[in-house]
Amino acid sequence: MTGLARTSADLDPRRRRILYRCWHRGIREMDLVFGQFAEEQIAGLSDADLDEFEMIMGKDDHDLHAWITGAQPVPDEMRTPLFARVAAYRPDFDVVTKATLEARLGPAT
Repeated sequence: MTGLARTSADLDPRRRRILYRCWHRGIREMDLVFGQFAEEQIAGLSDADLDEFEMIMGKDDHDLHAWITGAQPVPDEMRTPLFARVAAYRPDFDVVTKATLEARLGPAT
């Protein structure tokens, strides 16, 4: 998956803004991790989770990448259940073709 697969029409403005920011971070690897995580999880996150998620997203992409990949130890303030869920998330890096899209989304009409 290389981009937005869900509609944001059913989301409130805050969640739409967060989802957009997740897909436009600056480092493609972080776009994929945060974007796909948000697509799957954003609708079910509580307001407190959203506050924390925005705090996490406010960190530098290079630092986040290093923490998520294990290249650098995760700072104590980032050792939270939500960060652990984001760090454990494994994005779908499958090649996008017509066949894979139809398998995922159904046939085009």
